[in-house]
Amino acid sequence: MHAPLLGSMNAFIIAYTQSDFFGKLIILALIALSMICWIVLLHKTYMIRQVNRLSEAFQKAVAESKNPVLALDVSQLPQASSPSIPHPFADIYSSVKQKTIEVLNKNHYFISQTNVKAPVYLTPSDLELLESHVTATISAKNKSLEKNLFVLSTIVTLAPFMGLLGTVWGILMTFSGLQDGGAVSTNTSILGGLSTALATTVLGLIIAIPALIAYNYLKNSVRNYASDMDDFLTLLLSNIELQYRKVE
Repeated sequence: MHAPLLGSMNAFIIAYTQSDFFGKLIILALIALSMICWIVLLHKTYMIRQVNRLSEAFQKAVAESKNPVLALDVSQLPQASSPSIPHPFADIYSSVKQKTIEVLNKNHYFISQTNVKAPVYLTPSDLELLESHVTATISAKNKSLEKNLFVLSTIVTLAPFMGLLGTVWGILMTFSGLQDGGAVSTNTSILGGLSTALATTVLGLIIAIPALIAYNYLKNSVRNYASDMDDFLTLLLSNIELQYRKVE
């Protein structure tokens, strides 16, 4: 079962040992790209899955709470298991709560100046202000989730080009060896050139294909999560409007 895998690894090792300095440099660069690709891929995939689970639990807790939206305590709601995991829904809620209280206090101050005792309400312009304020927060959170995704898109383009560079270089070394005659050292250089050409081509494709799949998956996941953040904001604003908007 493991024989084909070991044979493939052995083929790459042989290609590396038979390559010249520049060929070895290309192979090492491709291996480094592969390591970076998988680190970013696994980290972003784990992070986005954790963020989705956390956000679903947070939204469910807010929706099922019997207390008014502004009376909820963020610390009592679902929290991230690790500080490295972002919590956009908690940040959105905190931003809405802080800005709403600020606007309500402002309205209360103006009403108190008229010496008229009346309930404090939010006007339609106040609600628009809240929405525009939190939209900026959502945009910032969306950018933080997309952070480092450019690495995958860069690898998708760079890896095949580096593989192509190794292919061209290996073929060049092969033709150079053929021109030198039939000595043993020449045969070695020919085999080294061919192995470099084939190994770098395969490595470039092996790196680029999972990077492309991961980039498209993660980009789509972030896009869907941005829609979820908008829906959560709509939920919060609807509850606030229901509680504080003046009935005409």
